[in-house]
Amino acid sequence: MSTETNSTRTAPVAGAEIKMPAVATTPAGQAPAVKERTGEVLASKMQKTIVVRVERRVPHAKFKKIIRVHKKFYAHDEKNEAQPGDRVLIRETRPMSKLKRWELVSVLKH
Repeated sequence: MSTETNSTRTAPVAGAEIKMPAVATTPAGQAPAVKERTGEVLASKMQKTIVVRVERRVPHAKFKKIIRVHKKFYAHDEKNEAQPGDRVLIRETRPMSKLKRWELVSVLKH
């Protein structure tokens, strides 16, 4: 038997430098960047909620062909102004319910 200790089991030595992952920070005095997406309203039958489909164009992982990828977002529509088929701008916000994390900024096209 060997009396050597395994280096993965030992506790860090005092004064040793531990590398932590970088945290995204903004310059002082500026608000953090807020995500905004443009999409088409699929449904507006819920009270103060719309379902928005956002389309992205991304290269396929293997074949590198540009493909369209869709994702649905539930967004808060305080005034119930958006209708199905409208082009809208939504912004990320605090969680408002189990699925709603976006809010309607404006209706771009009726």
